[in-house]
Amino acid sequence: MPSGERINRRIVLKSRPVGAPTSKDFLLEETAIPAPTTGQVLLRTLYLSLDPYMRGRMSDAPSYAEPVAINAVMIGGTVSRVEASLHPDYQSGDLVLSFNGWQDYALSNGAGLNKLDPRMPQPSLALGALGMPGFTAYMGLLDIGQPKTGEAVVVAAASGAVGSVVGQIAKLKGCRVVGIAGGAEKCRSVVDELGFDACIDHHSVDFSQQLATACPKGIDVYFENVGGKVFDAVLPLLNPAARIAVCGLIAHYNDTALPAGPDRLSLLTRTLLIKRIKMQGFIIFDEYGHRYSEFFSQMSTWLNEGKIIFREDIDDGLENAPQAFIGLLKGKNFGKLVVRVAND
Repeated sequence: MPSGERINRRIVLKSRPVGAPTSKDFLLEETAIPAPTTGQVLLRTLYLSLDPYMRGRMSDAPSYAEPVAINAVMIGGTVSRVEASLHPDYQSGDLVLSFNGWQDYALSNGAGLNKLDPRMPQPSLALGALGMPGFTAYMGLLDIGQPKTGEAVVVAAASGAVGSVVGQIAKLKGCRVVGIAGGAEKCRSVVDELGFDACIDHHSVDFSQQLATACPKGIDVYFENVGGKVFDAVLPLLNPAARIAVCGLIAHYNDTALPAGPDRLSLLTRTLLIKRIKMQGFIIFDEYGHRYSEFFSQMSTWLNEGKIIFREDIDDGLENAPQAFIGLLKGKNFGKLVVRVAND
């Protein structure tokens, strides 16, 4: 937004999607920039994080968090600059990790804000490798997956913000790591740039056979981001005492009914029983919020040492957030999807 314009653009949820979201489900509004009162700060959004969980929050179905209300600003993590402050703990110019949602400006009473190093060369990393995706990868793999040296770890959505970090941490722990991604280019990057041992394109007609060939001794740890046919291919390859961290199920986020075909619940439960498999879902800040500082310290070290590589997919302009988000659900992003809302 040009600095001369004194408006606050905000993207609100206009309607609840039926199936895949469309641009008609969003509305770009213009309002006055709010003014802080005593105890508040005015934040200007620099970067907005777009993440698959937002699709669930667009629905009013029962879930782990309240849905976004119709005509309310879409939720989202942000990196922001303090524009004006009437709060004793913040000064104009402070860089903060915040939760402004899809808008240029927001007021905050300081709750939930985290100060960032103003010298950060790449502040958007606070939404990726050093933020929720990296934290999710770190705790989901290490606490639930508990990988051991020499084990086989399979990671769905391996080129994404979470999966790319999961696989690299698993390699640091001495594991054989096989990624699953959509498309030859993503698979090449996962192997050549991120250091996975192999990556299988789930678009391949013989995907299941390729995955089995890449995992000749079975799978000990599976990090689930996708569901659908990807999980169907993984299930028969799981070893006794395998661990499954269930982070996301993006293949099903737009479902309006149960998938067609036979009921495979009995196959799943029987496999879990006879192979004594642990399968656990988690919501990162609910279960692990108290361990964020531990994660931040370790991940910062790995990044500084070049042991973790993190790719960002940056779109420019708040007005482009809806289309970028729609593309995210179709797997069009390559790395962590971030919208650059304003130049700092």
